[in-house]
Amino acid sequence: SVVMEGGGAAGVDLSRKFVSESELDEKRKKRQEEWEKVRKPDDPEDAPEEEYDPRSLFERLQEQKDKKQEEYEEQFKFS
Repeated sequence: SVVMEGGGAAGVDLSRKFVSESELDEKRKKRQEEWEKVRKPDDPEDAPEEEYDPRSLFERLQEQKDKKQEEYEEQFKFS
């Protein structure tokens, strides 16, 4: 009986895993497309797997700057 329950739970987890698998595939495809746009001739053909950010360095720095600016403005909003 306990084994059946465990199996049921595993079944739920599995179905959840399948959803995330297809989501991962989608993300991987998108990342690969982005990678093709920015890839240099000496870069590997496959997009880097680990947390590759398709945005340019400028965009990432801009985001950090915006966040800091917001936090700065927050401090003086109430004074």
